[in-house]
Amino acid sequence: MPAPLQFPFPETPPLGTTIEVAPGVRWLRMVLPFALDHINLWLLDDEQDGVPGFTIVDCGLSNDSTRAAWEQVFATHIGAKPVYRLIVTHYHPDHAGNAGWLVERFGCELWMTQGEYLTAHAVMDNAAGYSPEAAIVLYKANGMDTSHDDGLAKRGHFYRKSVLPLPNQYRRMLDGETLTIGGRSWKVLVGNGHAPEHASLYCAAIGVCISGDMLLPKISTNVSVWSVDPNGDPLGQFLDSIRAYRDLPEDTLILPSHGLPFRGAHERVTALEQHHAERLAELEAAMVAANAPLAAFDVLETLFRRKLDTHQTTFAMGEAIAHLHYLRNAGRARRVIGSDGIVRYAPPAVRQAGAG
Repeated sequence: MPAPLQFPFPETPPLGTTIEVAPGVRWLRMVLPFALDHINLWLLDDEQDGVPGFTIVDCGLSNDSTRAAWEQVFATHIGAKPVYRLIVTHYHPDHAGNAGWLVERFGCELWMTQGEYLTAHAVMDNAAGYSPEAAIVLYKANGMDTSHDDGLAKRGHFYRKSVLPLPNQYRRMLDGETLTIGGRSWKVLVGNGHAPEHASLYCAAIGVCISGDMLLPKISTNVSVWSVDPNGDPLGQFLDSIRAYRDLPEDTLILPSHGLPFRGAHERVTALEQHHAERLAELEAAMVAANAPLAAFDVLETLFRRKLDTHQTTFAMGEAIAHLHYLRNAGRARRVIGSDGIVRYAPPAVRQAGAG
């Protein structure tokens, strides 16, 4: 059993305030209107041409309350100092929502990986298979019944409601690249599975890794199949990606986007691997017990033992499909498409003795 994680900062920063968690690194927290009710953001000391200022990492959901909290941070901590850049770890609304507002306000650069930047624009514009309608087609093809139709219709284009339009220019970050922020080197670690090219940042000099959503202390990151890549294997990509955190020193302070800062990255990677292994085993057992092919919608209660609202159900569907795809790619399940067009999964076919 993995060793318990260490949480050196048990008290969270009140809304609109910051807490220093490492030299030149400050933690702030914004409210989210979901079951996952907060996001952690980071303010890094920076300088250009000898003029001190800041780099911001992630920016919260686009709404009046989040921007009001930012105004408090501007007044109490940033003051008249410049913000030189905004780093967005990935395109999801709680991370990218206020990017356009901050870039316009401070005249700063937006830094993202190319996959995240272009995906944000594609989702905003309903391009390249990113649209609410395409997502519903995916869910229906994987067995979702009509019980969530009204909720999906009311949800509409959630991304447009939660993210201001991003600038038409950005600075591209690459995996393994080293950024100089405040005179310190920060290495870019790109991970896959949760988002196309999620960027984490590691500073060896102060022993800190801003992990974003790739490594969270208490919950498992959402790993979903999306309509743009309906046959993808994001769970396999995610499990491959998180192994990189085992290369960090054991006492590295992990700064996650949700939950408390913690030490114990190696133990957390092991726990996440065990968690997904258990879920996969439960799916295999469910397929055997059913004695009939199961769709992703059929196994939601196997993977999620709580009542889900429509917002949570969409994420749960993506996760269920991802786990079933992983099993199929590993040869532990086979896909069956019924006469109704629904995609279902069953245990692997038993080979006959002597079959070639």
